[in-house]
Amino acid sequence: MEYIIIGLLVIILIVSVIALTKNVNESNITERLGKLETEMVKEMGTFKSDLSKSLNDDFERLNNKIDERLNLINDKVNERLDQNFEKTNKTFISVLERLSKIDEAQKKIDSLSNDIVSLQSVLTDKKTRGIFGEVNLKHILSNVFGEGSNIYKLQYTLSNGTIADSVLFAPEPLGMVAIDSKFPLEDYQAMVDKNNQNRSLAERKFKSDMKKHIDAIASKYIIPGETSDQAILFLPAEAIFAEVNAYHQDIIDYAYSKRVWICGPTTLVSTLTTLQIIIKNIERDKYTKVIHKELKLLDVEFKRYKERWDKLYRSIETVSKDVKDIYTTTDKITKRFNSINQVEVDKIEHEED
Repeated sequence: MEYIIIGLLVIILIVSVIALTKNVNESNITERLGKLETEMVKEMGTFKSDLSKSLNDDFERLNNKIDERLNLINDKVNERLDQNFEKTNKTFISVLERLSKIDEAQKKIDSLSNDIVSLQSVLTDKKTRGIFGEVNLKHILSNVFGEGSNIYKLQYTLSNGTIADSVLFAPEPLGMVAIDSKFPLEDYQAMVDKNNQNRSLAERKFKSDMKKHIDAIASKYIIPGETSDQAILFLPAEAIFAEVNAYHQDIIDYAYSKRVWICGPTTLVSTLTTLQIIIKNIERDKYTKVIHKELKLLDVEFKRYKERWDKLYRSIETVSKDVKDIYTTTDKITKRFNSINQVEVDKIEHEED
């Protein structure tokens, strides 16, 4: 529309110039200028209308685009908000689960703390320590051999009246082996306590008590003609067993001289497992001997069977030879009869001729 206005102005200018150059009269010019003004007003009205419509259309399109953009942005924002809300919700749920697990762990820690306190109260009393060692020994035996196994017995009374915590019925030449549990905890704790000023005294007392335990086991549970010539001293705490083996070789040597073997929970399991394997091998050897004996008896029966088969074969062979001879004789007789019959037939035919 701007170009139209410029064009009209140019036309007016040209018309004015032409009117002046050709000496057109004033009335004619006025008339033409009036018409031109009317046309310009009309064109301006049309231009205004078109411009207004164009602007309205442009504004409408702009509004539509803005609405579309806003809707798109709104959708994106809602989507992001939903995603963030979902992630936040998951995170919150995860945090709640972790807090729940932490709460459970705390309860277990509290329970474990109570158990530790209870265990400490048990271990501070010498009698309950003995019961603890016996229970530990029972669990190890039942785990290795099974409940109700005939390989071991608990609280077994020997001929001298002493009661062993357990005995193992091992195969000969080992025989019955006694196991007794000892738990010198107080002396051990005093010996390893770095804050204890009398650690040397505690160590000497620990060695003395261990040797007393070894002497007691050797005198009570090694009985010639009844038990094995050796016994087992069971230490239910791995720490004490490790201490003895690592730093007190004199105790190990003394126990060896008394035929007493010191075992912790782990070494006792290994010892019992080895014993179980030996017992199984002995049982397997027994079955092997039985099988070998049966095979020998079967060999005798097989030889007898072979002799009888050979005899039967010879009898069958003799009968077969007799049958063959009879067959040969029968064949010869049959051929003779056939020859005789043929001669008779030939004779009859000759007489008829």
